[in-house]
Amino acid sequence: MNTRLETLQKYWGYNSFRPGQEPIIEDVINGHDVLALLPTGGGKSICFQVPGIIREGITIVISPLIALMQDQVSNLQSKGIMAKAIMSGMSYRELDITLDNAKFNGYKFLYTSPERIQSRLFLERFKQMNVGLIVVDEAHCISEWGHDFRPSFMEIKKLREIHPHVPIIAVTATATPKTKQEIIDRLELKHPRIHQSRFERPNLIYSSYLSQNKLQSVIDTCKAHDNETGIVYCQTRKSVKFVATTLHRAGISSGIYHGGMNKEERQKMLTAWLKGESKVMIATNAFGMGIDKPDVRFVLHYEFPASLEAYFQEAGRGGRDGKDAFAINYWQQEDLQLMEEQLNQKYPPIDDIKRVYRAVCNHLKIAIGSGAGETYAFNLAIFAKAFDISPVLCYNSLKILEALGELTFSEGVFHPTKVKFAVGNTALYNFQIQHETYYPVTALLSRSYPGIFDNFMEIHEREICNRLKITEAELEKQLKYMEKSGIMDIDWKSDAPTITFLRERMPYDYLEIRPEVYFERKEIATAKLASVSHYLEGKKCRSMELINYFGIDSEPCGKCDNCQSGMNTLTISDYQEQVINLLKDSPKATFEIKHLVADPELFKEIIRTLMLDEQIDFDGEKYFLK
Repeated sequence: MNTRLETLQKYWGYNSFRPGQEPIIEDVINGHDVLALLPTGGGKSICFQVPGIIREGITIVISPLIALMQDQVSNLQSKGIMAKAIMSGMSYRELDITLDNAKFNGYKFLYTSPERIQSRLFLERFKQMNVGLIVVDEAHCISEWGHDFRPSFMEIKKLREIHPHVPIIAVTATATPKTKQEIIDRLELKHPRIHQSRFERPNLIYSSYLSQNKLQSVIDTCKAHDNETGIVYCQTRKSVKFVATTLHRAGISSGIYHGGMNKEERQKMLTAWLKGESKVMIATNAFGMGIDKPDVRFVLHYEFPASLEAYFQEAGRGGRDGKDAFAINYWQQEDLQLMEEQLNQKYPPIDDIKRVYRAVCNHLKIAIGSGAGETYAFNLAIFAKAFDISPVLCYNSLKILEALGELTFSEGVFHPTKVKFAVGNTALYNFQIQHETYYPVTALLSRSYPGIFDNFMEIHEREICNRLKITEAELEKQLKYMEKSGIMDIDWKSDAPTITFLRERMPYDYLEIRPEVYFERKEIATAKLASVSHYLEGKKCRSMELINYFGIDSEPCGKCDNCQSGMNTLTISDYQEQVINLLKDSPKATFEIKHLVADPELFKEIIRTLMLDEQIDFDGEKYFLK
């Protein structure tokens, strides 16, 4: 029997692997180091989760994406697979218990951020773990040339020093030739098996349009794809809210998704979109990680990301079912100027970075020589106002300090309340006798959350209140009393940003802004922005431009706006005749005729002209001849 296939069928319910998955899985099971480059939607998680189940011991998954870790752990737990994630908001007590359980084979998968593996506590427990596999997700983050460099990834090789015979699989969706080599070198992969899927997506039709009114172009395209599923990407939460409000007023069924929403809000929006209750998701790049909806017919960019890697990943969420899908971005000349300004803002003057560092340490009352490994709640707006520092300067300085490996800055990811009984059954029973009013809460928690005496468990306050017919204020009051009485350990829910110091505070003059983090990174970012500008303004095949950027040869797609304009000798009258001929057979919906014209602006003009000439009409669902 095929153990790999049995595992896939048992836990995922699939009868076969996607193309390219099985050779990767086989190499990992056999103990080889692997570098796997799979495009977005290629099923990267299966490539390490199946071997992780089959191989003896615990699988350590290192990922920089908190939301993705939460989603994957929840999915594994729902399949009955023991999994846990180490998050930045964890208390020392919860972290200690989690690592102890990992040491004693309590989990099959342990997810963690690259920053967490640097702590002495983690490394000491890691030495004692029976590790079967190490996974480096989003591996491009280890590269200076990667579009999301994280210096903490450089420390991953220490795990190999502790367990030298444990295989490593590094996975990513996008990597240029330079990035691939840096991943191999910096993870010290031994004779790695390299698996790279073809990046071409023949069914994905790319277009880039210079628009006088981007928002109207987005609205028109959404209406042209009425009743089809789509995504509109923005670069900021503010833009998401602005675009969402406008689309809602235009009668377009839509939802929103960004990192500032709590887990329940995000899940509600995602569920509505997956079920087709809302058709268009307006989102930042937080949306899409680990989400596999096959019938996305269009991906629009109201704002273009700062690199072609990011664009390729986001656009690639369209057409995973193999049918035609459109990846369209609208831009204005002002966008390129704004992106250049933002790039310069990302690299503030060095003296300003040091000033922010000192102010943050003073604000959090961290003495010189202390703070390493400590996590602090941090309200950027309050801090910026108190020290009269621009919020933009503060944010970008923190990001430079993060790149230097001084600290990590978590931007308001929601952490639910987690509780654990700090006493055994006997002590809890005595407490219940002495405090009868607390019995319903303690009884519900002990019965509804198996393992709550040994592990911290996420609770859903609203659900508990509904079952007990009490208010959330009353529940919070009871939990706080039990915490104060030593009956319960609690990590309270929070969506506040946090700062975790990776090293002790240094004197102002000792803080070194290393050239490779500041000047060289700025040069790389500048080169990436030049590639973006070239793509937006270029006349070369869009698909070819993207594929070539990753060092892969390809042929013109024949479908994008540039290919169509280069090949096109048809007049507007020719297009009109094609539409009329198509409608002679039977009335057609928009999606059934839009393939005749690649340019959405030209398509609208042709339809508008035919309707004004009273040659065709529209009944709300389909076009027909008059």
